[in-house]
Amino acid sequence: MASRSLKFDFQNQNGDTLSGRLELPLYKPKALALFAHCFTCSKSLLAATRIPRKLTEMGIGVLRFDFTGLGNSEGDFSNTNFSSNVEDLVAAYNHLKKEYFAPEILIGHSLGGAAVLKAATVLDEAKAVVTIGAPSDIRHILHAFHSAVEQIQATGSAEVNLAGRKFKIKKQFIDDLKQASILDGVARMNKALLIMHSPIDNTVSIDHAAEIFVAARHPKSFVTLDNSDHLITKSKDAQYAANVIGAWVDRYLPEHIDAREPVSPGVVRVKSNEFGKFLHDIYTSENSLVADEPKSFGGNGFGPSPYELLLSALGACTSMTMKMYAERKKWPLQSIQVDLKHEKIHASDCQSCETKDGKLDRILKSISIKGPLTDEQKSRLLEIAEMCPVNKTLHSEISIQTLPVVNKP
Repeated sequence: MASRSLKFDFQNQNGDTLSGRLELPLYKPKALALFAHCFTCSKSLLAATRIPRKLTEMGIGVLRFDFTGLGNSEGDFSNTNFSSNVEDLVAAYNHLKKEYFAPEILIGHSLGGAAVLKAATVLDEAKAVVTIGAPSDIRHILHAFHSAVEQIQATGSAEVNLAGRKFKIKKQFIDDLKQASILDGVARMNKALLIMHSPIDNTVSIDHAAEIFVAARHPKSFVTLDNSDHLITKSKDAQYAANVIGAWVDRYLPEHIDAREPVSPGVVRVKSNEFGKFLHDIYTSENSLVADEPKSFGGNGFGPSPYELLLSALGACTSMTMKMYAERKKWPLQSIQVDLKHEKIHASDCQSCETKDGKLDRILKSISIKGPLTDEQKSRLLEIAEMCPVNKTLHSEISIQTLPVVNKP
């Protein structure tokens, strides 16, 4: 299922701009989710991209973003801590609610999982929480730089190496870890909970998952991610996690009327989409795509413009007709490329046109073909190109009838 990925930046509690990507299906999503990445990771981590994109295919829109000071987000990482991560999550939630609607699903990976458990206690409209390899006690993070803890306590800060990258950790970060409590919040968050954890996780042991599960109230579920590593670096593991999340969360979401309602063969349905000023969903009986205007015209550029779709129809029809003819003749045609451009010109500039006053539409079409063809074969193919059905339609008299408007409740 095709989808679209939008830039979705927002400000945190300190006014820093956080970098986000909003993954959306082509139709209105049945729900929105927030995805929180792991400690010192970014929204570009494989798990943080693969899981949201798979969920998008299942009709769930997902916002993934970089926490303050990480990835493409502004701010100083050394001034952040677990509490500020939770505040970043709340800021992302509120901005998504303002621009679209409140996300009903919170998904967190590793320390991001602990953060969504904490944030869930104050995000009332969220209905379901998912953790992946999350610690039950965030002081566990200290193991990642245990050799520097004494120096940090004594001098106030130290530079540590985490996953091959250097980060400055301050004493306030450690103090914040010691004060935060995850399990107390789990017991009172009053939301459906799905815990996912690998039994061979060498970074956060599966014992943490057991403690979270025991602390949580029903409804709660546990799914083992067999043979997966902590960062979920294998594509099949990420897809499995996304499939489980998508199936599990449906039980806790309001009944959803699929926007991809059936379309009769031969009918093209175009529906306005509330996520963009000019954005429209286009459906046929078997496929879907979107139309939009470019940013220079006030749109978001999520899809081709109406005129680009028109040119696409002509170009595709031209190439298909040429290819079918060459295959029938068994000619060695290898590839076809059709470049098209639409423009408005003064009628007086067109010597071959019957219209002589005002302006008219002109489509410029350039065809390139590859293959060991003779000159005669090339010439014939160009003649066949003009016989494509769409080309004939555009050159013929067209009757467009608008039927009475149907008001839907």
